[in-house]
Amino acid sequence: MTVSFRGSFPALITPMKEDGSLDEAALRKFVDWQIEEGSDGLVAVGTTGESPTLTEEEHKAVVEIVIDQAKGRVPVIAGTGSNSTAEAIDYTHHAEKAGADAALVVVPYYNKPTQDGLYAHFRAVAEATELPVIIYNVPGRTVADIADTTIARLAADCSNIIGVKDASGDLNRPSNLRRLLGGRDFAMLSGEDGTALGFNAHGGQGCISVTANIAPALCSEFQNATLEGDYVRALELQDKLFPLHRAMFVETSPGPVKYAASLLGLCTPFARLPMVEISDASKQAVEEAMRAAGLLD
Repeated sequence: MTVSFRGSFPALITPMKEDGSLDEAALRKFVDWQIEEGSDGLVAVGTTGESPTLTEEEHKAVVEIVIDQAKGRVPVIAGTGSNSTAEAIDYTHHAEKAGADAALVVVPYYNKPTQDGLYAHFRAVAEATELPVIIYNVPGRTVADIADTTIARLAADCSNIIGVKDASGDLNRPSNLRRLLGGRDFAMLSGEDGTALGFNAHGGQGCISVTANIAPALCSEFQNATLEGDYVRALELQDKLFPLHRAMFVETSPGPVKYAASLLGLCTPFARLPMVEISDASKQAVEEAMRAAGLLD
């Protein structure tokens, strides 16, 4: 791997105006703030970025804006997945031309492909690009769950499949995957903030994070501590961040994190239907967690 995919990578929200249109100015400021606060890389148009409700043109525009604003200061991973293999290839081709450092390709959702179907899907995407490809496994949203054996098979057969974002919450998986990979250089990134401490202890190298949208400095410090083997400091930071991790999912993401970002003046809380404004009780939970983490007075 020529680019290091280690540390804290916020799965960027997509700022929108009150009328629901993209807020390019807010997105550019948000990218700068993330880098200034110490994020190790950026992920554009993942689940947290509302990829399901962005048009094709908006999806590609957000990728281009994030890459342009980052200006090579940190790696940019572009979300390019789809439940259509052809569409995933198209998004990946676009990300490659736009200058992304890697493509994050989600397990196809709704279709419920077999393991052979998943293998064929990811191999087709990988063979269509020179970009490093990171498999995104999030069975809670996709229903289909790519097996560790399938990931290991893909890593062996496709040299540019270089990592996984695992949001299964199963802490057996990084250890099992390490065993199956047999020492192969493979980026293992958590996709679940609350278990990222244990994930890294099992051999992970970072997290594609929701919480890092609003606490980038704390999340970066936490990741650095784990990567340096300082689990005493990491646990201290985990205790500070954990209420925030929980609050970001008090309702379906990205509702809570967009509300939290609005309290920091980063963007409006608007998210597109079928997402709606979070409840007053959820707002209170988010605010309390932000105060506990020192993000609000």
